[in-house]
Amino acid sequence: MTGSVLDIGAADRWIEPHLPASAHYIALDYPATGRDLYGGHPHVFADARSLPFADASMDGVLCLEVLEHVSDPAWVVAESARVAKPGGRVWLSMPFLYPIHDAPYDFQRYSRYGLQRDLNRAGLEVVSLRRRSNAVAAAGLLACLAIAGGALNAPRGWRILLLPVAAVGVLMVNLCAWLLSKVWPDWDAMTDGYEIEARKP
Repeated sequence: MTGSVLDIGAADRWIEPHLPASAHYIALDYPATGRDLYGGHPHVFADARSLPFADASMDGVLCLEVLEHVSDPAWVVAESARVAKPGGRVWLSMPFLYPIHDAPYDFQRYSRYGLQRDLNRAGLEVVSLRRRSNAVAAAGLLACLAIAGGALNAPRGWRILLLPVAAVGVLMVNLCAWLLSKVWPDWDAMTDGYEIEARKP
């Protein structure tokens, strides 16, 4: 990845160290989440539905784990396409089976078909669309989160008793899910999320 790379929803700019020196990294986030929720320090504060950049000005656009947090994800995809140069790449990721997080800024989950719809409407070509986990691993993740979340949400007295039980339960579920995922047939209707690479023609 070289040239100008826009990171929409950059949070703590975690992706920046993973980019080559040849990339000109631009971090963008929304004040209510990027600043107030994460304490981030992007280069630009803006609404991703109206990016403050010229048409065809970016070689690459990243929008990772952001679309579930915006009220109009199709607009964000369209804006990503607008600022990408012809031949430029857009990378998106979004959870599918995952609990509410960063409330109250958690609005939706899309299937692979919803993501493809918005990419096609924005004029982007899907280069690759990958499930992040197989079905058993996704079920194991949800079970672990349910166990841990329930223990953490219990009244204080119960929480002290439940946390050690939850730790053992999470360990056992993780182990069983890992082992089962090695031998059990996959089912592509379940995953914890999607990762997509798209290209602007």
